Amino acid sequence: MNPTTQIFEERLIRFSLSVIEIVEVLPKNSLGTYFKDQLTRAGLSASFNNGESQFAESTNDFIHKKKICLKELKEIQIALKFIIYKPLLPDLTKVIAAEIECDELISIFVKSIQTTLENMKTK
Repeated sequence: MNPTTQIFEERLIRFSLSVIEIVEVLPKNSLGTYFKDQLTRAGLSASFNNGESQFAESTNDFIHKKKICLKELKEIQIALKFIIYKPLLPDLTKVIAAEIECDELISIFVKSIQTTLENMKTK
């Protein structure tokens, strides 16, 4: 694994852990439980699918796995907005920080997918 890939993987894992930290303090009511389940699945899935993409069987498989990561990140982004807009927590500092990081990660995944698609056209 090249150093850039390793740094990005660590960043994504740290993001997933920040989502889990938010999940752990959500209220213990039906809405809190819904977001806990949704964020746990999506938060971990983004990291796991990114890991799978590193050993993709083809370029198309690589793109597919990156798109799954992108979908999961978008899901997280929307859930975090709900938590902020409701608000579901008295202190939104970590939620806002996670939302900012999520936006940046989405941009990185979009660019990665675009670059891979452009490289496929030139081959």
